[in-house]
Amino acid sequence: MGKPNVILICVDEWRGDCLSADGHPYVETPHLDELARGGVRFSKGYSATPTCVPARVALFTGQSQEKHGRVGYNEGVPFDVAHPVTIQGEFRKAGYHTQAIGKMHVYPERSRIGFDDVILHDGFLHYSRKNFKQNFAFFDDYVPWLRRQPGSTPEGEYFDNGVNCNSVVARPWDKAEHLHPSHWIGTQAIDWMYRRDPSKPFFLYLSWHRPHPPYDPPQWAYDQYLDIDPYKPVEGDWEQDWDEFRKDGDYQAAFGELPDRTVHRARAGYYGLMAQIDLQINRIRESLADFGLAEDTIIAFTSDHGEMMGDHHMFRKALPYEGSARVPFIIADAPSAKDSARGAVMDDVVELRDIMPTLLDLAGVDIPDSVDGKSLAPHVRGEAAAGPVRDWLHGEHIYFSQNIHWLTDGRIKYVWGSAKGVEQLFDLTTDPDECRNLAHDEASSPLLELWRARMVETLDGREEGFVQDGELVTGRPVVSILARTRERIAAGK
Repeated sequence: MGKPNVILICVDEWRGDCLSADGHPYVETPHLDELARGGVRFSKGYSATPTCVPARVALFTGQSQEKHGRVGYNEGVPFDVAHPVTIQGEFRKAGYHTQAIGKMHVYPERSRIGFDDVILHDGFLHYSRKNFKQNFAFFDDYVPWLRRQPGSTPEGEYFDNGVNCNSVVARPWDKAEHLHPSHWIGTQAIDWMYRRDPSKPFFLYLSWHRPHPPYDPPQWAYDQYLDIDPYKPVEGDWEQDWDEFRKDGDYQAAFGELPDRTVHRARAGYYGLMAQIDLQINRIRESLADFGLAEDTIIAFTSDHGEMMGDHHMFRKALPYEGSARVPFIIADAPSAKDSARGAVMDDVVELRDIMPTLLDLAGVDIPDSVDGKSLAPHVRGEAAAGPVRDWLHGEHIYFSQNIHWLTDGRIKYVWGSAKGVEQLFDLTTDPDECRNLAHDEASSPLLELWRARMVETLDGREEGFVQDGELVTGRPVVSILARTRERIAAGK
């Protein structure tokens, strides 16, 4: 085998537990399960900065937030200036034909950032819709295509049904299924296989905006989950820690109580979008076989972050809890590769930044010095690991008017809020739903002190001044872009 082809699939807002292979009680993902049987499923995959923009920076650069500098959600940051070294750029330098299809969420919107070409559908980009006054051709390829389809109108788009992109309101797709953005991504991927350069291996980035809201799957997929058990909220003994940010009855709030029937329908929409994407992934994999490409193609599947989906009366992302921060993480070596692991499940803590070095390593491409992610290629190749991938992972995000930091080794999780010093400690082995906060349990004091000390070690020296005299300090001003990256942006403008 020469250089293998590589496909990196990144979906949007897909919880790490939402795979039937992970034992989810309702979600059925037979084709992703098949992909996992052909490779390695990392059961403790995380997004360290769990929102769209900083998560994709980690994915594209192979860097931790300490290195790439993005610890909050910022639009309008010139990507090439802030993050010049990318996975797609390295594949391109190695002679690969590089292509992106779907969601990029970079600025300027049509920046190629190392891809030979991009075909865009980022979903509901408020920033771009406003800047370009809904002139979609500047930042989206799906809507102009949709408007050219029979029966459409010059004003047609994915917001015709009025379902917002951060709302729990759900309803079935109101057009033919082949017009749905998730179906369009699959069609574009197959069409591109005809147009790729046959003299080169390829790196294809496939990025679905769903199952991120709007929760609008095709009718069959929505109906498939309407009859699951009624929604019962997962509740803990700590939700009051964030009560000042609670907005009960707000269907777009990050935290607040909603009618159980509303969340039940949202789950049907959310899981239905997963069912549709699972079928599109199968469609693409079957097409790879038809084109004679399947045997020599590595496939990775992950998400930029998860979705709280009502756990602890929380929704959306950016939070440190498992529903938000844990993501699916599957890497399948090319079927023609000998001795690679097949059907393995690894419980090492891994993160989005590990995907870049892993895929470069599997393809025999040098890993640039800028990367601080870990190559998981030995795990994928079935080689004996010298030790855990990392002792623990540090995650963070600016949210709830502060920087919420967290650490986990996959068994214990420690959370610290920078505004008032909220502390939470969870035993993920006995309490995977994070219902019992052990931080106030006297018997857990030694464990709390251990993890607090690890947080001090992690944050010591940060520009915000989170640590002084060996202690965590609350109330410090926070920044969403760290100094080194701010300086690089300023110098490049």
